Amino acid sequence: MRNHTATTTFILWGLTDDPQMQILIFIFLFISYLLSVVGNLTIIILTLVDPYLKTAMYFFLQNFSFLEITFTSACIPRFLYSLTTGDKTITYSGCMCQLFLTDVFAVTEFFLLTAMSYDRYVAICKPLHYMTIMSHEVCKRLVFCCWMISLLILLPPISLGLKLEFCDNNVLDHFVCDANPILKISCSDTWLLENMVIVCSVLIFVVTLLCVVLSYMFIMRTILRFPSAQQKMKAFSTCSSHFIVVSISYGSCIFMYTKPLSEDELTINKGVGILVTSVSPMLNPFIYTLRNQQVKQAFNNLVKRIVLLSKK
Repeated sequence: MRNHTATTTFILWGLTDDPQMQILIFIFLFISYLLSVVGNLTIIILTLVDPYLKTAMYFFLQNFSFLEITFTSACIPRFLYSLTTGDKTITYSGCMCQLFLTDVFAVTEFFLLTAMSYDRYVAICKPLHYMTIMSHEVCKRLVFCCWMISLLILLPPISLGLKLEFCDNNVLDHFVCDANPILKISCSDTWLLENMVIVCSVLIFVVTLLCVVLSYMFIMRTILRFPSAQQKMKAFSTCSSHFIVVSISYGSCIFMYTKPLSEDELTINKGVGILVTSVSPMLNPFIYTLRNQQVKQAFNNLVKRIVLLSKK
């Protein structure tokens, strides 16, 4: 018989029970989390204080860095606490809150990457009209739409998820509250919710990826028409950072949702989960900084100003 006692806590099983591996995982995640926060926060500060980083591209980058900080902060600190204390429990409300926040931040990132690809399309294909098309008001509206569309898409499945019933199993085989492990231990009929999650995921993935691919098709066609190799290289360099980040984001999702052998599926999903929640937010600031002369110059200027202020 089902035990319909209201579930108040879940147990996040984590990645491994090996104490030595847990130490290594903690060190790796702690360092990567610090680098993620510091790196993305540096980009936010640079785009706010440097007068040369006031274009649409850097406005989107500023918002993307904010999303990276909030996304990784919704997952990693809780897991680091679990590794430190051995406490694997998380309250029902805490788990639902973590699930909602990670989903909203992740989906908003996909739509923001689409807006950034449109920005690159306008910069390369319509350079004379760039400042008019990508005005500050237009950029703010695009970012606002990214958030609103994400919320509207996620609210129906999240609302259904809050009505799930759980029996005597409250162990989630993951290091973070994720939809798949929660659906697996529920004793409710999850057919509608599972299909809604699939439809929403496919819709978000296909629509945003299609927009990104179309943008880059037009960009590539325009670049190939440039007369000189120097112009082509300069155009490629303005898009390369965004293209690398897009490849990492979509590539990890494609890898996660391809159907591996059933016994390996959870292990693979956990590994990709680490990549998405920790490694990717850590790499993105370095990708944008190391391949962008303006950002590097802005960083050098900021360091010089700090040194001069400290000497005074």
